[in-house]
Amino acid sequence: MNIHFIAIGGSAMHNLALALHHRGYTITGSDDIIFEPSKSRLEQKGLLPTEFGWFPEKVTGDLDAIILGMHAKPDNPELLHAQKLGIRIYSYPEFLYEQSKNKTRVVIGGSHGKTTITSMILHVLRYHDREVDYMVGAQLEGFERMVHLTEDNDFIVLEGDEYLSSPIDRRPKFHLYKPNIALLSGIAWDHINVFPTFENYLEQFRIFVDSIVKGGSIAYNAEDSKVKEVVERSENPIRKLPYHTPLYSVEEGQTFLETPEGAMPIEIFGRHNLSNLAGAKWICQNMGVDEDDFYEAIATFTGASKRLEKIAESSSVTVYKDFAHAPSKVSATTRAVKEQYPNRRLVACLELHTYSSFNADFLKGYRGALDAADVAVVFYLPESVKIKRLKEVTPGQVIEAFQRDDLEVFTEASQFHDFIFDQNFENSILLLMSSGNYGGLDLDSVRQKLSG
Repeated sequence: MNIHFIAIGGSAMHNLALALHHRGYTITGSDDIIFEPSKSRLEQKGLLPTEFGWFPEKVTGDLDAIILGMHAKPDNPELLHAQKLGIRIYSYPEFLYEQSKNKTRVVIGGSHGKTTITSMILHVLRYHDREVDYMVGAQLEGFERMVHLTEDNDFIVLEGDEYLSSPIDRRPKFHLYKPNIALLSGIAWDHINVFPTFENYLEQFRIFVDSIVKGGSIAYNAEDSKVKEVVERSENPIRKLPYHTPLYSVEEGQTFLETPEGAMPIEIFGRHNLSNLAGAKWICQNMGVDEDDFYEAIATFTGASKRLEKIAESSSVTVYKDFAHAPSKVSATTRAVKEQYPNRRLVACLELHTYSSFNADFLKGYRGALDAADVAVVFYLPESVKIKRLKEVTPGQVIEAFQRDDLEVFTEASQFHDFIFDQNFENSILLLMSSGNYGGLDLDSVRQKLSG
């Protein structure tokens, strides 16, 4: 097949391009900007565009399909030319469904936890040499690409994102997969630029549950009231399998999971991650992995990239970096670190970076999110607010939203960086949370300073 990618540089898009190239398809692509690591990975396989920009002449009648990324606009010149020529245009999730119509589709959905749960499942299957197709949103140790498609494998495991499919297909991605086996981990309002009310956002999960193939199944987090309501009220004739956080303990910075064979040390920590583990266990058992084999494998799981990732450690300080940015994720991550290290001073730093986090109504959802920290810091750049064409956000608004009088707020990158490097981190934990880059903070320098 000859396939052209419009906006090939995206995290998911470039992984799909690499997967199809590996399968033997002829792949071309365009983008107006491509960042690392996508750039190097595409270049290594000869798929990096020779120049950036949009070139309608790349779209020719001998193409079998176009795959359209969210980074493109509806009036993209290449898209318009493809429509004129009548070439089949797929969104990313639409194409994945087409490639997996004859497989058992396992889809992991939820506002939070889906990347970690998908990663856990793939880790367990890889540990036991069970081959499956997959798509996951984070780089995993031991996996060359984060999309894998074959003709032979019976199962495909898909991370089910609720964001929109493409500029011309406004359906959430996870509506298109039609799972045979599904999981729903949690529901907390997000993506308010496309789901302006919580009810509108909630409706997307109702549609997801109703899209499960009749006779299929869903494992769901019964401790999340909204998840429980959405799943249990659905009239779709499917098996509904609730899961709960398993028993665990923390002793001197080590988390132990209670199993039928006794307490087992595990690498991950935090109540939210133990809940994720319970969900992953249900799915693996539905895929034919028995309980003992699951426990054996999960004991060696160290976490998904950017999720509570330890980036530096010395005798006096440990530094974690986490992708958390939505209120529920920030709260869960901060509490998890404090639970793991109750006798150490926790310095928790959050960068407000997303469209949602700068919305005055959404901002109120951060109330109490940093309460578990001994020192709480919020950093944001006013110019980021302007770029998103939103109303000004003041430090006073941020302090009021978090309901913490001692909250330190920085609006200049240099001030925030100075704060980090000037701190005395004796007997401390530094937790950095953001989906951005902390105003260009040099993490290598942080490692060098704090690992010494």
